[in-house]
Amino acid sequence: MAIRKGRVEVVVQDVEGKVRLDAYLASQTQQIGRSTLSEASTEIYLNGKMAKKSKNVKKGDVITVIYSQEFFEGLKAQNIALSVIHEDDDLLVINKAQGMVVHPANGNYEDTLVNALLYRYGEGFASEIGDAWDKEGDKDEDFASTLLSPAIRPGIVHRLDKDTSGVMVVARNRISHRILSAQFKEHTTSKIYIALAKGYFPKKQGTIDAHLCRDKKDRKKFTVCSAEEGRNALTDYRVLKQYEGYALVRITLHTGRTHQIRVHFASLGHPLVGDVLYGKSDGTTLMLHALSLELHSPSTGLCMKFHAPLPERFKTFIKGK
Repeated sequence: MAIRKGRVEVVVQDVEGKVRLDAYLASQTQQIGRSTLSEASTEIYLNGKMAKKSKNVKKGDVITVIYSQEFFEGLKAQNIALSVIHEDDDLLVINKAQGMVVHPANGNYEDTLVNALLYRYGEGFASEIGDAWDKEGDKDEDFASTLLSPAIRPGIVHRLDKDTSGVMVVARNRISHRILSAQFKEHTTSKIYIALAKGYFPKKQGTIDAHLCRDKKDRKKFTVCSAEEGRNALTDYRVLKQYEGYALVRITLHTGRTHQIRVHFASLGHPLVGDVLYGKSDGTTLMLHALSLELHSPSTGLCMKFHAPLPERFKTFIKGK
């Protein structure tokens, strides 16, 4: 484990009424997440003087944040089989298997997608894209709560939870990384998921518009909250088939917050089947799958759409009921 210092400076633009320093930072930059601001090692300065994150800001104020980021050295390349949907010079698209962790973190130093990518493309793959990050400062919204360099997650421009399967894209060079990251940040991609959610849905379709923030009682979880406390999150859903006790649901994700679908459906009283973090154990694994992803080619600008078929675990569960 190694430590790297980071620094972000933000000049406050027009604000209406009283706005807290941490709330302003969260609304203006993807580089600093609320969890980072809460770390004891994070230093926050307002106009050159150390300040509390609860202090109100006004136009023209200069906010400086100095933070520490942990990263892993000496990552091991591993020959891990990947289910490839598409591959070209710009990107790799896979059907991520359930159970695969995307990038190294505490307790998961091996057998991740990053380990597989280092084997597939060579260990120089990490440093090439990592250099691009250091020069250009790209940042994907899905990692707003962490500050890890792409040097330890080469090519990763979005993420799927460990137990979520389905379509995932990886950038193969620094230009693609920059362009694809921007598409996810600006919400120009189209992401469709399929899930099994518990309970009876009286409405066959709906929209969940609820801000999300980290749960203060359990740092592993997220929860719905006020606009002042968290970040906006928007989810559309349509019930494809209602079964006894659960439903097959098609989900359109308009934002990419951590655990967004899981938290949103739990907040409605419809936790996903197999979600032990936001619901109760029911003897099966998480029933959430990234069905399709639509984006634009980094080199041609043409629309590209990728699809990962419904996994067998869904069919087995439905048949078993």
